Amino acid sequence: MPVIDVNGGQVVYEILGDTGQLIVLTPGGRFGKDYRGVRPLAERLVAGGHRVLLWDRPNCGASEVQFFGPSESHMRADTLHGLLTALELGPVVLAGGSGGARDSMLTAIRYPELVTKLVLWNIVGGIPGLFTLSWVYIMPTISALRAKGIEGLLTVPEWKQRIRDNPRNEARLLALDEAEFTRLTLRWLQAYVPTPGQTIPGLNDDLLVDIRVPTRIIRGGTDDPDHPRRTSLEVSCLIPGAELVDPPWAEDAWEQSIKAQGRGEDVGIFDTWVLAAPTILEFVDRA
Repeated sequence: MPVIDVNGGQVVYEILGDTGQLIVLTPGGRFGKDYRGVRPLAERLVAGGHRVLLWDRPNCGASEVQFFGPSESHMRADTLHGLLTALELGPVVLAGGSGGARDSMLTAIRYPELVTKLVLWNIVGGIPGLFTLSWVYIMPTISALRAKGIEGLLTVPEWKQRIRDNPRNEARLLALDEAEFTRLTLRWLQAYVPTPGQTIPGLNDDLLVDIRVPTRIIRGGTDDPDHPRRTSLEVSCLIPGAELVDPPWAEDAWEQSIKAQGRGEDVGIFDTWVLAAPTILEFVDRA
């Protein structure tokens, strides 16, 4: 895969398709561009007449780990800006789900000249959702630092996976200054503390008014505690002119995928995302 240096770290990316508008597709979690369910959606968008940029965000997939900025999503927005600038691409359509929705919103706010339209789904919010994010993203790292220092990072499953995906990441992790990295992890953790006036973790509500591009939000499922319906409704009220549409998957699709995985079934949490292709294409193609 092509690799480019952005903000001192290598970013792996891929562009599918040859014609049409460029859609930057960003998944959630610390999952990379090849995580199950992402590519089928990208291929459907390409079949609909557009190009798609897939990228491994810092700390995801085979890209190099990086640690800077007010929050991890702020860092990723800065990285996407650097990636598109280096490739001389843009403006683009941003399409993202879960954590990718948060990254996309921050990119649209910080770099409005790069964005023409915004499509969001599985937006994380609410107390259970934010506590889950802190537990998934930050607390294992903080616990490892407290117990074993920087070398403890090599015992954390997700950093072990980053090293398997890109062996250079071991040296990058071990080179971190323990005191500075501890400060950063505590700062990033703060983004996931439920805070009045922050529907989106780490992002003040008043900044969403700065999103001035056409925006479509696929609302959260009624029975989804991680991406609650309420959060998508609130975001649709905060972004000027945003339109809200019903999900093309079952109201409890996310919960069903989690339970299926718990039973050992061959199910991915992003498997249903391909169903969003028609509403994304209709929105992108709209004059």
